[in-house]
Amino acid sequence: MNVHSKVYLSKEALAAIAKHAERGYPHEVCGLLLGEDLPDSYSDTGGVPRRVIRAVVPVDNSFEASEQYHRFLIGPADILHAERQARQAGLDVLGVYHSHPNAPARPSEYDREHAAWTTWTYLIVPVHDGRAGQALAWHLREDRSTFDEAELSLM
Repeated sequence: MNVHSKVYLSKEALAAIAKHAERGYPHEVCGLLLGEDLPDSYSDTGGVPRRVIRAVVPVDNSFEASEQYHRFLIGPADILHAERQARQAGLDVLGVYHSHPNAPARPSEYDREHAAWTTWTYLIVPVHDGRAGQALAWHLREDRSTFDEAELSLM
């Protein structure tokens, strides 16, 4: 089980992700997740820190245009910008979100191979016919062999 097996997501952050995903359809959209890991004394997760995603930073998909329907890329300048925004808000960059147009909210092999950090949360939202579906949260195992689904709760 991953250290952050439970992720809390603000309704505002989820709404922003869904809107971004629908606006970008039929291409993949992406962005960064900002939040905080609260000590276990503040959680109902049995001693596991509570990961709380409070805001998102949408970014432009930097992958070549002809491949954006099934690939995304977040450039280093976008990560730096999100880190600055997070710091100003007293938060941290805790992960990434992206959409899967006409596909389930499960990480692809490409997602696994290009995942940056095992400590990050990876949130995927499916988009079918231009409508966002139910987002799922994932964590990459330490050995990078696969993702494990995290329990996602709205707040």
